Amino acid sequence: MSTQSDMLNEIREVNLSYLLLAQRLLREDKPMGMFRMGISEQLADVLSNLSLAQTVKLAASNQVLCRFRFDDHQILSSLADKGKPTAVAQAHSAILMAGQPVEQIG
Repeated sequence: MSTQSDMLNEIREVNLSYLLLAQRLLREDKPMGMFRMGISEQLADVLSNLSLAQTVKLAASNQVLCRFRFDDHQILSSLADKGKPTAVAQAHSAILMAGQPVEQIG
């Protein structure tokens, strides 16, 4: 039972870290934050306008709120390619991710 409880606590910690980072990115530079997170302007507005209490409540979910953006082989391979210099791999993956549609609230 402790393992399940530990896992849920870790999920909540990841959620809170993710939400706080998202809010920081969006408040500092909204267009760049939207690009880096792969989210729509509508979702960016919701995230950046959450109060601290709302953020903590949302983070308490037992579901992971963030997801991998590189869910296809080409992007993941580009990021993990040991043969390319890090800057080249990051630039290549950014180009590939820029071509993906942003998440929509639906």
